[in-house]
Amino acid sequence: MKTEQSTLLIGSLQVILAGICWGTLGIFSTQLGDLGLTSFQITTLRIVTAGMIVLVLLPKLFTTFAAMPAKQWLGLIIQSLIGVLGMTLCYFYAVGQVGVSMAVALLYTAPVFSLVLARVILGERITAKSALLAIIAVIGVACLMAGDKFTINAGVAVGLLSGLCYSLYGILGKKAMGFNHSAQMVFFSSVAFSSLALLFLPQTFTTYQTVLTLPVQTWGLVLGLSLVGTIAPFLLYMSALQKLPATTASVFTIVEPLTAIILAVFLLHQPLSMMQLIGVVLIIGATLANALGRK
Repeated sequence: MKTEQSTLLIGSLQVILAGICWGTLGIFSTQLGDLGLTSFQITTLRIVTAGMIVLVLLPKLFTTFAAMPAKQWLGLIIQSLIGVLGMTLCYFYAVGQVGVSMAVALLYTAPVFSLVLARVILGERITAKSALLAIIAVIGVACLMAGDKFTINAGVAVGLLSGLCYSLYGILGKKAMGFNHSAQMVFFSSVAFSSLALLFLPQTFTTYQTVLTLPVQTWGLVLGLSLVGTIAPFLLYMSALQKLPATTASVFTIVEPLTAIILAVFLLHQPLSMMQLIGVVLIIGATLANALGRK
C-alpha cells in the first residue's frame, strides 16, 4: 500500500512540475520579446530548437515514424502545423499584445472549441454539463474583454485563435491515437513536422543569426523556452501517466495557467483588474470542472 501511495505521490508531483514548466512559456517569450524578437521569431526558436533536441533524445522514434503509411502521415502533419506551429505562433503573438495573464486565459478557452469540434470531428455527444461549462468559459472571456474596456483588438482575436488551435491539437491527437500511435510518437511528429516546415523558410536561419548578435544570455532564454517550457514538461507528464489515471493527471494540469498568471503578475508586473480576475477564475474553473468530470 505504501509503495502504491508513493507512486501516486511521485506521479502527482511530476504533473504539477510539468504544469509549472508549461506555465513559464509566457515569461520566456516576454523576455525574448523585450530583446526585440517578434512572435514569429520566438515561435521559430521554440519549435526548431525543441525539434533538434528531440531528435537527439528520441532517435529510435524516427525509424518507427518512417515506417508509417502516408495516410497516417497526413493526419500528423495537420496536427503539427495547426496544434503546435499555429498555437505557438498565436499564443506568443497574444502574449506580446495583451500580456501573459490574458493570453493564457484566452488559450484556455480551448474546451469551448473542443466541445463543438469533438462533435464534428470525433462524433462525440455534447452533454448538458459540457454545454454549461462552455457557457461559463464564454462569460469568462466576456469579463476579460469588459475589464479591458471592451477593446477587441488583434491580440484578443489571435488569443482566441490560439485556443482553437490548442483544442484541435488535442482532438487530432486523439484521432491519431486511434492508429495505436504512442503519445511519444504523437509528440515527436508534432515537433518534427513543424520544425521541418520552418526550415524551409529563410526567416528561420535569419532568426538564429539575429540571436547570435544578441547577448549570450539570450541562448539561455531559448533553451528555457525549448527545454523547460516544451520538452521537460511533456516527458514529466508522460512519466506521470504511467503512475496516475489520466483523469487525475488532467486535474493537476490546472497548475499551468495559474503558474503563468502568478509569474506574470509578480515577475512582469502585469496587473489584472477585478473584472479580468473574475474572467480568469471563470475560465480556469470551467476547465477544472471539465477535468474533474471526465470518466
